[in-house]
Amino acid sequence: MSDSNSLSAQLIIVTGLSGSGKSIAIRQLEDSGYYCLDNLPADFLQSVVAHLAQHGLKKLAVSIDARSQVNLETARSAMQQLAGAGCDVRVLFLTASTPELVRRFSETRRRHPLTGPQEDGSADRTLNDAISLERELLAPATQYAHVIDTTGLLPNTLRDWVRTFAQAEQSMMTLAFESFAFKNGIPVAADLVFDVRNLPNPYYDPQLRPLTGLDAPVADYLAQFENVREMIADIEQFLAKWLPSYEAQNRHYLTIAIGCTGGQHRSVYVANTLGRLFKDKVLTVVRHRNLSTKMPEAIARYEAAQARQKS
Repeated sequence: MSDSNSLSAQLIIVTGLSGSGKSIAIRQLEDSGYYCLDNLPADFLQSVVAHLAQHGLKKLAVSIDARSQVNLETARSAMQQLAGAGCDVRVLFLTASTPELVRRFSETRRRHPLTGPQEDGSADRTLNDAISLERELLAPATQYAHVIDTTGLLPNTLRDWVRTFAQAEQSMMTLAFESFAFKNGIPVAADLVFDVRNLPNPYYDPQLRPLTGLDAPVADYLAQFENVREMIADIEQFLAKWLPSYEAQNRHYLTIAIGCTGGQHRSVYVANTLGRLFKDKVLTVVRHRNLSTKMPEAIARYEAAQARQKS
């Protein structure tokens, strides 16, 4: 590649654990206009992408997983070479908890790619052993990838998150603020976790219970409390102080998980507020893992109750 500016293309590498949703991600990228290649060996990554980009394909997506026996150092080197040639290279890593992966393989009755016969002639690996081995083999990629935990995630939600990841502007660092419910477990992909269950809970107000942290009545309720404001300010100061050290380690993605009991009110409000506070400092993404569909009739009931109180 003699012309250092010849690869003005975007390349998305999709990798991660088998059963974590890579097929959904690749199909979404294909629907979004990307030219997709499945399971491309790392040795061919640089030459194939350069060839396609120089022939007019500017949106490319490649899936790489443990079945290709990929050398992650080779893949990393190829990505760096492509980035140096002007390509916007992004890595999306999908993961999930082991019980979730076991459930998915059991439901689909598919064979895990690493459960086959062993080279030394020993017995086949169990499904749990195969998942553990794949997690170990692919672990280095999480250091430079945007990690999404698909445990309990609906396919449509994953498609939305993949679409947002692909459409985001290129940035040296991306902060992902993710609300979640502690009752469903801490997200596997969380880099930093903040517990906001000590804050006042709108759930105990019958009018606010059906709403979410995205709704103005809940936001107004939480904003009136000093400890809510202090919690948000403390998290903001902590991130502002330590973000440069993460950037110094060449981290391109950082997931900050904000948890409350049900993932509906407090964590959603705090994640949204932090996203607004950081949007002018660094590229931010805000997403909500356990947010149920907002019910219009709930808002109507709240507004009707407020009108009655005023009258």
